Amino acid sequence: MTPTREEFLHFSTGEKALFYVLIALSLAVMAAQIRSRIQLWKTGRPLEPIPNTIRHWVGNLSRYVLGQKSVRASRPRSGAPMHLLIFYGFLALTIATTLLAINTYSPVKFHQGNYYLLFEFTFDTLGLLLLGGLGWAIIRQATTKAPIAKHWSDLGILVLLLLITFNGYLLEAGRIANNPQPWDSWSWVGYAMAKLLPAVSEPGYKALWWFHIVLVMAFFAVIPQLRIRHILLAIATTAQPPERPMGALRTIPMEEVEQTEQVGSKFAKDYSRWHLMSLDACMECGRCTEVCPAWNVGKVLNPKQVVQDARAAMASGEALAPRITEEALWQCTTCNACQEACPVLIRHVDLITDVRRNLVSEGELSGSAAVMLRQTASTKSAWGSPTREREKWMEGREIPLCRDGQPFEFLFWVGCAGATDPAGMKTTQAVADLLKKAGVSFACLGQEEACTGDPARRVGEEFLFQDRATENQSVFERYGVKKIVTACPHCFNSLKNEYGDFGAKLEVYHHTQLLQTLVSKGQLLAAKPDRRTVLHDPCYLTRVNGEVAAPRALVEGMVEPEFAGAKTRCCGAGGGRMWMDEPPEHRPATARMDQLRATGATQIAVACPFCRIMLDTGHQDDSIRLVDLAQLMQEANSDSAPSANMEVS
Repeated sequence: MTPTREEFLHFSTGEKALFYVLIALSLAVMAAQIRSRIQLWKTGRPLEPIPNTIRHWVGNLSRYVLGQKSVRASRPRSGAPMHLLIFYGFLALTIATTLLAINTYSPVKFHQGNYYLLFEFTFDTLGLLLLGGLGWAIIRQATTKAPIAKHWSDLGILVLLLLITFNGYLLEAGRIANNPQPWDSWSWVGYAMAKLLPAVSEPGYKALWWFHIVLVMAFFAVIPQLRIRHILLAIATTAQPPERPMGALRTIPMEEVEQTEQVGSKFAKDYSRWHLMSLDACMECGRCTEVCPAWNVGKVLNPKQVVQDARAAMASGEALAPRITEEALWQCTTCNACQEACPVLIRHVDLITDVRRNLVSEGELSGSAAVMLRQTASTKSAWGSPTREREKWMEGREIPLCRDGQPFEFLFWVGCAGATDPAGMKTTQAVADLLKKAGVSFACLGQEEACTGDPARRVGEEFLFQDRATENQSVFERYGVKKIVTACPHCFNSLKNEYGDFGAKLEVYHHTQLLQTLVSKGQLLAAKPDRRTVLHDPCYLTRVNGEVAAPRALVEGMVEPEFAGAKTRCCGAGGGRMWMDEPPEHRPATARMDQLRATGATQIAVACPFCRIMLDTGHQDDSIRLVDLAQLMQEANSDSAPSANMEVS
């Protein structure tokens, strides 16, 4: 006899027909609910340009759905191992069901012989992953204090899935007990259960079968109503997210403002259709909240709740700001930790900053952040410093200026902090000294340099940012700027990822990247500090722009804090928070300093002027030194012979 099993064992033609009718009805109920959500998504703006290629879709699905990239990168305490068990167990049983359907409805019958034996053994084994993951999830729902969603429906759907999975094994055991075959031991889980069962009659087997079908029908019917819907919607959101880099906000065309008579998002319908779909894809796992710097210091901002509030506003038609609350909206540092942690790629920062844009356009911003906007508009500096002071850091140094008319390879973009803040000026001077030491051809704009507009854009003043970007780009064109190096990750991000919308075609380097190249070429020496040194990674360099290696190549022997690289914790300065007051106990910098101190280091190396300023506010220990990586390299290279003048490519 050829190993196989009979489909629809003991079922009449009429019973089969009833099965198909009931399954079709349950799928129709599911489809109708999904269709109603699609109608809500279609109220949004048309999708931004996306790469319309199979390769792009397959790549994203492979990384984020099949590969579960974001989940695997999560900390174990976030429930990542549990989720992986459920996902891969569910995927395995979906594949098994699909293969059975193909065998049933295609003219080719392959579910037999050695294939059948391997099929039974493999999927009997993989089903245990789902069973174990679901059991874990039910226990976690009852006991965890993590910021996950807790609702009776969550427990209900987990119990439903557990019943479906367990009853699937029980149904298999019933079949084996009712109609034993010599090869049944390959279905080893069902076979073991069958040994524990009494004789199973034909009606008893049918009862198990119909109970299983009722459970499956219930599952289909409730999918769109519960967060389990993410198993469908995550495929859509991860296949075609906006093509913009993580650190780039959408540029609002003036034509859109003239057409809509508003700036940013006042209602959910003002988001793009993809963003609205992503609201429904949220699984409420809480990973975004777990990594949020504001939430972790006791503020009200909860990225998961922002998504849920926006989703509720989508359904009700109410305004976004009152639903989310302005307090939560202004607490975001735009560090993108939430987006980096999200398994379904929700762009929380887009959701928040687009509402900020609307609030600012309606005059709802006041206090020190509003002062920063006025300063940026009037003095072209977020700090409000006069233009003439942008060259103050150059005193006593022969710094080449673009207006001198000499050719140069790199424009050294100093930034507002680098030209104004005393500690930032030390970093600027160190970078300039190192570039000169290595023989790099560079020049500065001096008084012709202005704020990139990054703080204004993150706060929500979109058109002030556009004014700054347009004016700065005209300066770049005047001097033929092709390459830029800057010590500010925020300037770096805007110039690299956002200025392209204004005609800029630039190669932009963070100072650590260029210094890494100079070290690798032997033009500079890496630092070897005699103090235990810990590195604090800037959000806008490592997480947002993916540069982790360069800072570590500049200083030997640095130790890593608990959160490092793409998982770094924010200092609290981004998103315009640098200019907003908050009590010490609610400063992310204070929490970050505790993490850095825990390494036992007496020296903290930074690579961002914003980080340096913020960490300094949470640093009251004179035995700990805050210093930029460029300064450590400056100290290491102060006595070394200067390198020959050569171009860096």
